[in-house]
Order: sequence, then structure tokens, then C-alpha cells
Amino acid sequence: MSPSRLASILGLTNSDDNDDKNWLEQAVATNRRRGFPQRQKTTSTTSTTSTLSMSTAAPGPGPAPAPSPVHYYYDLMSQPSRALFIIFRLSGMPFQDCVVALRNGEHLTDEYKTNINRFQRVPCINDNGYKLAESVAILRYLSAKGKIPEHLYPKYFVDQARVDEFLEWQHMTLRITCALYFRTVWLEPLLTGRTPKEDKIEKLRMQMELNLDVIEDVWLQNSDFVSGSTLTAADIFAACEIEQTRMADYDVRIKYPKIRAWLKRVRQTCNPHYDVAHEFVYKISGTGPQAKL
Repeated sequence: MSPSRLASILGLTNSDDNDDKNWLEQAVATNRRRGFPQRQKTTSTTSTTSTLSMSTAAPGPGPAPAPSPVHYYYDLMSQPSRALFIIFRLSGMPFQDCVVALRNGEHLTDEYKTNINRFQRVPCINDNGYKLAESVAILRYLSAKGKIPEHLYPKYFVDQARVDEFLEWQHMTLRITCALYFRTVWLEPLLTGRTPKEDKIEKLRMQMELNLDVIEDVWLQNSDFVSGSTLTAADIFAACEIEQTRMADYDVRIKYPKIRAWLKRVRQTCNPHYDVAHEFVYKISGTGPQAKL
């Protein structure tokens, strides 16, 4: 498994790699033969039966059609996909499920690139013709439209800046190091049959734990959540990144008591949606959400 293949799954990059050329070509060819799968769509139905009107007056214009729900393209294997899924469910925002099977290369087809997301990643949305990629951009856009409640993403600029502070920090620190550890320890051996060298695993673990140290000692130093006393979108994004390491047999709870307690608070506040989003993680890791140390 090449770094670019995992990056395609995790949304970190979009480059090709010769190691996966045959696999990708086969997946893309299969999808091209059958055409990009038709997603569920909200459609209106009109009767084909016509009736004669007793009036000769031309009918006036009818009411404008209601906008359709946001189409959300995602795969729950993707950490930011899970984060937005939980946020949407907590917000009570109607959305159209458009599941993209990354494992089948559905995001690599020309149809997906042209019609869904020019960057060929998940998550992304189509809001009545307005296409948008990148999870944090989606969060901010839907918040500006009043779709995300203020307790998850504040509108008051001071509180919003505190949430943004974490979201900006985590992308190139917590997210990338957790993803690299997961890829090297779990995903690459699964797909290539090759066991990574111990010194490489140790180096990646140390890099990941440098950022977990910051979560433990800085972000959670004096508060129950990373941006203050209540749960926000920042906590959900962070928790989804950390949960991914379960599949690589890394139990963050052993070394980090504050993170352990925080993860429990995040799950309890977000459930039942948190467990639904992480069902795949629980299944693959063999550790339930309440598994003891």
C-alpha cells in the first residue's frame, strides 16, 4: 500500500502511485463499465393524468419548489467524514446519504471528478448545485447558512476563533500523525502483506504521541473539552482522528488519563450518533466503545 493510496482514502493527497496502479485501474475500469452509481435523490413526482379546467383563465405561477436536502458524499472509514456525519446528526440537519465506497475506487472515476468533487476525495457536499469539498470549509459554510447550531460552531467571533484555533492546529499535527501511524501499522500490512520495521513504527508512534501530549497537557489542561467547558465541533474532529488508532492496536487510554476521560465525555454527548459513525472502527479493532483496559 503506497502513501498516496492511503492519502486518497484519508483525504491527505491526490497523487497516483505505481504500487497500486493495477488495483486502481481495475477499480476504475469496473466503475466505468457500470457507470458511476446513481445516488439516492430527492425527486418530485407529477401525475400524468390531465384534467380539464372549468376556467379559461391561465393559471398563475405556483409556489417555488422547496430546495432539496444537502447531498453528503462520505465514507465512514474516513475520519473527517465521520466527524461531519456526527455533526449533521446532532444538528438535526436533513441530508441525503451519498455513500462513496473508497475501497472500490468509486472516488477515482471520471464521473466522480466531473460531477461530485474535482479533488476526488471525501467528504464533500452538493447543496442544490453548489459543490464544496474539505470538511472544515463545509462546516463553516453550513454554519453561515444557519444549519449548524451555535453550541457546536459558535457565531460570536471570540468563541468561534477558539474553535478555529484548534481546527487549524490539528490538521497538520494530530490528524496527520495519527493517520500515518494507522496507515503504517494496520492498512499497509493488510493490503501488501509486508510487516513494517519496528524502528519505523516506533518513530511514527513517538511523533503521534508528541501531539497527544499537547492534547493532554495543553488543550485539556484546565477544561473538559478542547475549546472550553462544552463540546464543540473541534472535539468531534479530534476524537474521530484519535479513534482511528484503535485499528492499529493503539490504546490512547493507557497513557493519557485526561484524553481517556475526554473521549468518554465526547461519546456520551454525541451518542447515539457517535457509536453509529464508529461501528466500523469498533468492529475492525475488536474493541467496543466501553472496552476496559
